[in-house]
Amino acid sequence: VFSGVAFLTGLVLEWAGLEVPALVLFWIGLLSGASTFTPGAIRKLFKGKLGIGLLMTISAVGAVILGYVEEAAALAFLYSIAEALEDKAMDRARGGLRALLKLVPETATIRRDGASVEVPAKDLAVGQLMLVRPGERIATDGIVRTGRSSLDTSAITGESIPVEVEPGDTVSAGAINTAGALEVETTAAGTDNSLTTIVDLVEKAQAEKGDRARLADRIARPLVPGVLILAALVAIIGSLLGDPELWITRALVVLVAASPCALAISVPLTVVAAIGSASKFGVIIKSGAVFERFGVIRHVAVDKTGTLTRNEPAVTAVLTAEGVTEKQALAWAAALEQHSTHPLAAAITAAAPGAPAADGVTEQAGHGIEGTLDGARITVGSPRWLDAGTLGEQVAGLEEQGMTVVIVHRDG
Repeated sequence: VFSGVAFLTGLVLEWAGLEVPALVLFWIGLLSGASTFTPGAIRKLFKGKLGIGLLMTISAVGAVILGYVEEAAALAFLYSIAEALEDKAMDRARGGLRALLKLVPETATIRRDGASVEVPAKDLAVGQLMLVRPGERIATDGIVRTGRSSLDTSAITGESIPVEVEPGDTVSAGAINTAGALEVETTAAGTDNSLTTIVDLVEKAQAEKGDRARLADRIARPLVPGVLILAALVAIIGSLLGDPELWITRALVVLVAASPCALAISVPLTVVAAIGSASKFGVIIKSGAVFERFGVIRHVAVDKTGTLTRNEPAVTAVLTAEGVTEKQALAWAAALEQHSTHPLAAAITAAAPGAPAADGVTEQAGHGIEGTLDGARITVGSPRWLDAGTLGEQVAGLEEQGMTVVIVHRDG
């Protein structure tokens, strides 16, 4: 920014006829802009690495030698601002990453000597018994000891369907308890759980400079020596055949003309635009180098079903026992699900519009829902709670395909 201010102010003074002050500001803009990339380019050169920064440095030096300080200042400003924009985009990505930690509540309730005590979440230790009420977030990783419920883990895993948990199941920090109360034995400290580990690992990866060269640097690797050799040949051969001063000047012109300004500036700007667009969809890209690798990806492996969804569940198949029609089964289920806020409830009620509402509806945390319709007891819930009966093999097949199965029982 300072480089740009100095350069633009220098232009204004030059237009006003103040040549000396303008020249001073051009030098200030040149030095401040070059300071953002020239030291790094020189360090890389000593390590045997040639990058786009080195070629930009050579071009700026060549322009100064030719007496074009204004042009050198413009080059340094444009390249430095492009790099600064990419750094700013990375800072935004890190900010979005740190926002994950806000998923952890500031306080947690633990059982101590038979009483419920509220403590800061950061003070949680391994082995404590934590009480998680409906609607609360889980403060750290643990194992369910008592209670059954459904957890909303969408902010952590991307799963759009709540995950049912019961005693013995593991739970992660940041998940929301949507149904019954749970008692969870902590397996990680409040400041060292799965969520904080994810953030720490990605931040460390962002801080590390990968071995993989950036696109612009890969292009610059053969370009730098090529330009230097070409300029040297112009100077040597020209000096042997003509005026040395003229041909050395032309060799410097070659160095300046070879400056890949468009490439050096366009690559960071493209990365900035891409990272900004990705962040709108909740995607955090840890660095520009990683973003550039997307261009060579041909296959993507997803760890489990439910990760890639539109969060719009829909009824895709209905299996019924003998003597029951699909329409009847859907109507029975919809009669109860009208009273539920579960994501699957909306899908079921949409598949059976106009279904009458059941009476005496009660929800069994982590299991399902019960109610009465036309004098018959209707139960809707998970296969872990309700027996699929003769449809057991077909239900297992649907689950293997990644579908979430809901069982409907009717007594009477």
